[in-house]
Amino acid sequence: MRLLTCFLLVFSMQTSWAESSPAADSVRVKWKTDFATGINLNQSSFSDNWKGGGSNTFATGWYLNHNASINNKSWRLISDLSMQVGFLQNKTQSLRKNIDRIFYEFKAGYRISPQWDFYGSTNFQTQFFQGFEYGKKNKLGIPVDSLVSSIFAPAYLTTSLGLEFHPNKQFYTRVGVGSLRQTFVFDDRISRAGLFGLERPGDNIRNQFVLQLLLNVERDIFENVNMKARYSSLIDYFRVGLSNGIVHRFDANFTMKVNKYLSTNLQAVLYKDPDQDPDWQFSQVLSMGLVYRISK
Repeated sequence: MRLLTCFLLVFSMQTSWAESSPAADSVRVKWKTDFATGINLNQSSFSDNWKGGGSNTFATGWYLNHNASINNKSWRLISDLSMQVGFLQNKTQSLRKNIDRIFYEFKAGYRISPQWDFYGSTNFQTQFFQGFEYGKKNKLGIPVDSLVSSIFAPAYLTTSLGLEFHPNKQFYTRVGVGSLRQTFVFDDRISRAGLFGLERPGDNIRNQFVLQLLLNVERDIFENVNMKARYSSLIDYFRVGLSNGIVHRFDANFTMKVNKYLSTNLQAVLYKDPDQDPDWQFSQVLSMGLVYRISK
């Protein structure tokens, strides 16, 4: 739990600095904040004699997003927190996750020109609950549920220094020439399996020196329809040119605001980490539900 404590400390320090610094009045005006939380529900049911086919299902999800930023003549500061968790249950299956993520990033960019910043950032990612590979066959050929992930197993902490380019308000890109990616696996059952690129079964921490590339786009593509897209890659300096030397991740999120309290969201993730799986991983979630938002 030491990583969780540090993560919460960094987030609370950023918030308290904005509220209690000697120049609190002026700083509070500069911080632009956006907070949103919501619940999504989906349910379908059929009678036993329903001839059209179908299966009783129930899905629910919760999310929380908090963003705070400062953009002045000298600094571009961003604090970004995103948490999501969702579950799905079919009549013939046990309760299963369909989304689970904890993400936090703090970035400080110092302007060296109108469009270029020198930046430093910290990025943290993990999940809330255990993850399973369902129906995986054991040595006897019997399908079993295999534990493959859990909270802080893995957790990724990436610190980066480099240059950031802002051609306009809707797009920016980063090149982190000095970046350290740390992988933490604090569940002994998973670390003994040697998953997530650990050098030896039973290890808990792995360090990688990487080049970080990031592209981010956010814009309203139609009235009340917002698009956010983010691509990042991590290139291991010691495995350049090898098939397992690059981690790719692409996130796309489309939000349609129905009214003040209702929204529809489409989220897709395309991910490739050779230390997890040699093939591309893909997830997609479409949801509609209640949202509560505060913007300042």
